[in-house]
Amino acid sequence: MSSAAQTGYAPPTGPPPPESGRGWPRWLVALTVAWAVLLAGLTWYSTRNDPPTVREQRTLAQAVPRVDAAIGELVAAASGAVYALAPPEFEWGCRVTPFADGANLRRHVELAVPAGAERDLLERIADGLPSVWRAGVRLTPDGPRLRADAGEFITVQGRTVADGRARLTVETGCRPADSDPATLLPQDGPGAESMALTAALNALGSPAVESDVEVQAACPGGGVARTVRADAAAAAQSPQAALAPLAGGTPVVATPELYAYRHDGVAVLVELFDDKTLVSATTGCAG
Repeated sequence: MSSAAQTGYAPPTGPPPPESGRGWPRWLVALTVAWAVLLAGLTWYSTRNDPPTVREQRTLAQAVPRVDAAIGELVAAASGAVYALAPPEFEWGCRVTPFADGANLRRHVELAVPAGAERDLLERIADGLPSVWRAGVRLTPDGPRLRADAGEFITVQGRTVADGRARLTVETGCRPADSDPATLLPQDGPGAESMALTAALNALGSPAVESDVEVQAACPGGGVARTVRADAAAAAQSPQAALAPLAGGTPVVATPELYAYRHDGVAVLVELFDDKTLVSATTGCAG
């Protein structure tokens, strides 16, 4: 057989090239572009106008006014009790995320009541708070606990700390610290509380050994609640007997560790230690 190629047959070839496909319809391209523009616009609007959806999106400085307002609400709800605003506490270096640190702000309200009345006081305060806070008091193995949500990721708690003593705490949780929040806390001039503090110190015969510390919060109905406090030397005589005239003979609490009373609308707490006396005088908010 001859090895020559037979005539009339074309040489073998590869598969034919695929036909070029048709592009996207113009209407589909236009719809995709419009959808992308809409998403970009909604993202920009949400960033500028929507409230933060997680705590980490609100800085500590932005949370300070809400904390101040929450303290005012608590003071107004505790109207009639003997209380004092404690200096704010800042915890620096907490972790906002695994890659960023921040700060946490806590503020306290210290309360004095007759021993055994702590739960009634916490329940009265819970009832006086805004309904949207969903405040409530439950009994735990460690005693009654008040819990509430002040909004904007601000937590509120209350508990007994000793017989006749309770403490309310407002806390931000760890937030980005964009500035020193201590500079944003409200400050105002002294008032009747300064006179009550001076009267208590004079009665004790214990002049202040450190500068007065002033703490205040905005009241929900306007005005401010303000506490001034001072460390003094230990009283040389019976503090209960020395303070009795200022209390009108009817203190709210009178124990070896604490003497609490109200005088001319000012709440006075006198904490008695072996080496010093801590005196706080507070004007509050209308309930």
